[in-house]
Amino acid sequence: MTQSPAVRPSGRSGPVRIGERAARTLVAEFARINDPKAALLVGASPESPVLAAAIEALLPGDTLTVVPAASMSATLLREHVSAQGRWVADRVRVVDTLAEAEVAAVAIVGEPFTGTAEETRAAIEGLGKYLADGAVLSVAAPVAPGRSAGAADELDRQGALYGVGSDLVLRNNPPLRVHRLRFTPVDAAAAARLAPAYRPSSVPLTRTMHIDSNGVAAAGIALGLAGLARLTRPKSKLWLLPALAAAPVAAFFRDPERDVPEDPSAVVAAADGQVLSVQRLHDERFGEGEWLRIAVFLSVLDVHVNRSPVAGKVVDYFVADGGFVNAMKPEAEHNVAAYTVLETAHGTVVVAQRTGLIARRIVQRAPIGALLAKGERFGLIRFGSRTDVYLPAEAAEPLVGPGDKVVGGSTVIARWS
Repeated sequence: MTQSPAVRPSGRSGPVRIGERAARTLVAEFARINDPKAALLVGASPESPVLAAAIEALLPGDTLTVVPAASMSATLLREHVSAQGRWVADRVRVVDTLAEAEVAAVAIVGEPFTGTAEETRAAIEGLGKYLADGAVLSVAAPVAPGRSAGAADELDRQGALYGVGSDLVLRNNPPLRVHRLRFTPVDAAAAARLAPAYRPSSVPLTRTMHIDSNGVAAAGIALGLAGLARLTRPKSKLWLLPALAAAPVAAFFRDPERDVPEDPSAVVAAADGQVLSVQRLHDERFGEGEWLRIAVFLSVLDVHVNRSPVAGKVVDYFVADGGFVNAMKPEAEHNVAAYTVLETAHGTVVVAQRTGLIARRIVQRAPIGALLAKGERFGLIRFGSRTDVYLPAEAAEPLVGPGDKVVGGSTVIARWS
């Protein structure tokens, strides 16, 4: 196999193209690794946004091997790379076929898969021999009906078996689903060497302020209802209610950029809000020994995007049934909650996303096997709620107390001892 046979034009509806947003999503795993690493890009052309994103992500110690797209001349691609300057040319190697490539820490397929399930499976198996232990393969397929002959279903199947993350990129024509696959185990310690990953679910408004895609959808629904009310009842002012609600609903899902402390001994808040309690307890669900639990209440005015308090590997995720008591009350401990269990260099760490009186929807975007950097976005809770962080009591010292205000991903709530 020299090229990726499952990557092909999608027929009469035209070729499937990758825009800048989808390209950045495909390259995100490469861009977040701070250590020197080797990457492989299969299916590139001079005008490819994926190639541009990969070159932009290069660090001084990195190398990038590029395999041209099936219809692309390797000579033209080499000329394009040389034109980027000496710094890029020294780090990017263009080969004629995939057979000339070497093992990489990250492999990226620069064109969407649009072939059959069998072709897609064969292409992934062929790429597998070029993946180092713990390496990630980043691939995409269109999600629009009729834009693939089975590739999307096959990648969904691969994602269920080996996925360590997936993102739906709606701002692409057509929309794409990007999958990150890992076929061999990775050490949890590798998470400490990662930067928080780029997520297309966090839609930028300004350089420092984003809005979660849930907020875009909610605001869109509110405006749609306003338009429908205005159309069906033009003399009524009822349309103003959903129209005026769109802005505050969108604001609820705001997702600001945060400066994450670089101190490796720091444990950061998993959410914005007010510390409800700091206590030692036992919870056999997470293992023997005593746990330090720091509970934070999120009012409807707080940012509700959740961030990982530490760098670690997701080793378990489960949802516990319960009620919907006001999250400020002690009884909220028995509310419906989603538990994300992380393996870290200091032991097991658990983040509990708890519902409240109003909050009834938990979003968790980090599947088992995913690596989370400290301060990385991994989910959210809709409306008022509570987030608890469980740390090994003998390994961590709390730095906050009841009543303290904390900022997710930024405030240091504890320190490893």
